[in-house]
Amino acid sequence: MCLAVPMRLVELQETLGIAEIDGVRREVSLMLQPEAKVGDYVLVHAGYAIGLVDEAEANATLELLRQVAGAMEDL
Repeated sequence: MCLAVPMRLVELQETLGIAEIDGVRREVSLMLQPEAKVGDYVLVHAGYAIGLVDEAEANATLELLRQVAGAMEDL
C-alpha cells in the first residue's frame, strides 16, 4: 500500500522545496509539481510532491491519519 501525506510547502528553490507537517520538515522534489508555490499543500510520497490539494482537504486527510495513528496506539 502506498501513502501520500499532505504537507505545506514552506521553502522553494527551483525544483526542490521544504515541506512541513506538525513541525517536521522534509526536502521534497517538485519536478512533478513545478507550479507549486510556498504556502501550497502538496501530497508527498517517497520524497516527491505528486499532487496539490487545498487546505481543507489537507486538514481533513491529516485528521484521519491522526485518528488511525491513535487507534493503532490502542492495540
